[in-house]
Amino acid sequence: MSSYMQKQNLQTLKGFRDFLPADVYKRQWIKDIMIQTAQAWGYEPIETPTLESYSVFKGEIGEDEKLFYKFIDNGGREVMLRYDQTVPTCRYVASNQSNLTFPFRRYQTQSVFRAENTQRGRYREFTQFDLDIFGVAGPSADAEVIAVNLDTLLKIGFKKPLIIFNNRDLMKDIPYEAIVAIDKLKKIGKDGVIADMISKGISTSYANQYFATVQNIKPDETINTIITYLEKSGFGSEYYRFEPTLARSFSYSQGPIWELVIEDYTVGSIGGGERYDGMMERLTGLKMAATGMAYGFDRTVEAADQLGLIPATKSKTKILVTIFAKDLQGYTLKVASELRLAGINTELYPDPNDKLEKQLKYVDKKGIAYALVIGEDEVKNNVVTLKNLKNREQQTIPLDEAIQLLSNRE
Repeated sequence: MSSYMQKQNLQTLKGFRDFLPADVYKRQWIKDIMIQTAQAWGYEPIETPTLESYSVFKGEIGEDEKLFYKFIDNGGREVMLRYDQTVPTCRYVASNQSNLTFPFRRYQTQSVFRAENTQRGRYREFTQFDLDIFGVAGPSADAEVIAVNLDTLLKIGFKKPLIIFNNRDLMKDIPYEAIVAIDKLKKIGKDGVIADMISKGISTSYANQYFATVQNIKPDETINTIITYLEKSGFGSEYYRFEPTLARSFSYSQGPIWELVIEDYTVGSIGGGERYDGMMERLTGLKMAATGMAYGFDRTVEAADQLGLIPATKSKTKILVTIFAKDLQGYTLKVASELRLAGINTELYPDPNDKLEKQLKYVDKKGIAYALVIGEDEVKNNVVTLKNLKNREQQTIPLDEAIQLLSNRE
């Protein structure tokens, strides 16, 4: 086999990605903040299968069904990779309602799959982080989720997070085909929206009428309730905006709808949400109120990284214990265990045959802050040599003193 063919076989599929350790650290930093904030507001974690029955999603997403990854499995069943986390969660709540406490707040972070045309910020496998409330019909539930969104974005460090929202119930006289077109307004402009409606069989006069109707939507009691909730929760008007042309193209969207925008990140929104009581009933037969949202996790990470908000992290290891000589490996193993027992992330160099110089270069390359050298003299005197790789200082001290120093330092 040629080297060219070998290289081609090692490539990821289009729209799918590998993540290097440095990238995973960045993603974990964002995920930890999202989880901590969700838990601070009372949300509980769930997980659902990657593969679902096609019948669960069929007819629930709208025109984007063309993006489904669906196929026939070995048992002859129509199945598909999870398109989003909202639809499976409706199934989950209905299946597990006897084991859940309502109102039920849920958060979930897993991969979803869409046969997208790949571009910056759009992939075929990507991560979503969802927040939902089941069992509360009033707009206070929608408002709470929006408030958690703002709290999360501010905790990540974004200076200009903005929630734009509307109420899909105010569009009840607008056909879904027109709503899908209006949802593209920022991408294709008014002329593009009108042309898109006409291409779907809507007459020019009705297309213009629908667009004008949406442009003139005014806040109703639901929207004002959300605004009051945000203000009372400490989120002022700089963090939200009523947007009459916001439409959200999911066919199941109803009631309050919203999107998350970072004003100094121009790629697009980093998440959005809506109420979906109707889908919950259609899908499960349960008359249960449901509202929630999904962060585009990858875009959130990209935005935070682009704006310099994520701390630089090369390794979670705090210290590497070197192996001075092969016959000292047992002693160094014992020292490494004592460091870990003290709560210090400790890596032991894995090859006792490598020279100390090579081991220290390894420490530098991985960005580990400290190295511990234990030679025959150290063993004889019951001490260790602690090297600080940041300032190039070192000191030879008893192990318990080294542990104390490491425990007190970042």
